[in-house]
Amino acid sequence: MKYLQVFVYGTLKPGEANYKSYCAEYLVDAFPATTNGLLYELPFGYPAMTRGDMNVHGFVLSFRNPEVLLDLDLLEDYHPERSQEENEYQRQKIDTFGLNGEYLCTVWSYLMLPEKVQLFGGKLLPSGFWTNH
Repeated sequence: MKYLQVFVYGTLKPGEANYKSYCAEYLVDAFPATTNGLLYELPFGYPAMTRGDMNVHGFVLSFRNPEVLLDLDLLEDYHPERSQEENEYQRQKIDTFGLNGEYLCTVWSYLMLPEKVQLFGGKLLPSGFWTNH
């Protein structure tokens, strides 16, 4: 059976604010992973990731029910029929890697346009890690 997989790096990670409400009940598997990007701290208490060449650390979450994606889209203020500028995040397919650097899988994730990060006053997190607890 093929599961819906999503790379999360912020409030949807295990132990963070939105994990229990949006993920825990539907989760089949979760494992640490990295991806290529740039991670930013936003002043709203959550992060944003853009395309880039640094390591961003998070988790690949596997869900049995693909309908979870609709709830995540709402949380991330993403609607596929709106323009990129109208969405807060863009849902995109990205490659993920194990902690040893080996390719794992291509999954969904939510990225923010660099212009929006700048507008919101995002501060680069060179470590590639974000936590709010």
